Amino acid sequence: MQETRKKRAGSAPQRGQEPVQPVHRDATNSLAEDHQGHDSEGLQGRQGLAGKPFWSGSITIGLVNVPVHLHTMVRDKSFSFRLLHRNDGQPLRYDRVCTKDGRVVPWSETVKGYEVRKGEFVVVEPEELKAIMPESDRKIRIEKFVYCLSLDPVFFGTPYILTPDRSEEAYSLLRTALVDLGRAAIGKITLRTKEYPVVVHGYKEGLILTTLRYADEVTTPGAFEAISKLPVPGAAELDLARRIITDLSGDFSIADYHDTYRDAVEQLVMKKLAGEKIVYESPHPEEAKELMQALKETLATLQGK
Repeated sequence: MQETRKKRAGSAPQRGQEPVQPVHRDATNSLAEDHQGHDSEGLQGRQGLAGKPFWSGSITIGLVNVPVHLHTMVRDKSFSFRLLHRNDGQPLRYDRVCTKDGRVVPWSETVKGYEVRKGEFVVVEPEELKAIMPESDRKIRIEKFVYCLSLDPVFFGTPYILTPDRSEEAYSLLRTALVDLGRAAIGKITLRTKEYPVVVHGYKEGLILTTLRYADEVTTPGAFEAISKLPVPGAAELDLARRIITDLSGDFSIADYHDTYRDAVEQLVMKKLAGEKIVYESPHPEEAKELMQALKETLATLQGK
């Protein structure tokens, strides 16, 4: 396996040999150290570092302005794969191929289009899009204040951290007032090419801004016939369900959870780097149980702990 990894990038593998990307000699150790630290560091050790702001402006409430910076708060740490050519282990490139003549089209010949009917497009020029683009005045315009508990989380989009921009006194005053009253500020912001409704509220030591989805971007459960015609639960089943929920009730901490699939992929990569053979074992199918039986057995198991 070591001999295979030393092969030059792009060299053809021998017959029957699986192509392997060249790996730096410290790659295995580095991945292993990262994986081992995943469980030992705790939640604080796995949180992202404070980065530079990507937006600067101000929160405006009437004549009051609070200059702020906007920072990324959440990061997707899902495992990412590259698509490779099996024969030589090299990454594949995606080209712009015309569906009509099969020709690769250079960027200079591309335009944006909106499909109005199947296979029929309206071409939109960059200048036309620029003319209707929402104007960004670098302001978070607050329109009203609401109780935090009145907000429906299904409309929450992406959260961002707000930091003071030489406005520590005003920033602290706004945060403290919102927290004391249990309120959140509702307003609007323009980011890049889109205007968003937003909510600004206190979170731990600071303020965060969360974009909101528009009403027509969210489907309500009642739109599904299977949900709108749900039967009324039986008294016996409902009693057992309530007892199970009561027995499983407790405090929540996100630190109790981590991405087990990501852990498994990291372990898989380390094993393959070490030359181990991976054998897939099919999981045994679970036995389907009648609802009442499943409720009774679940409650018995909980009470036996």
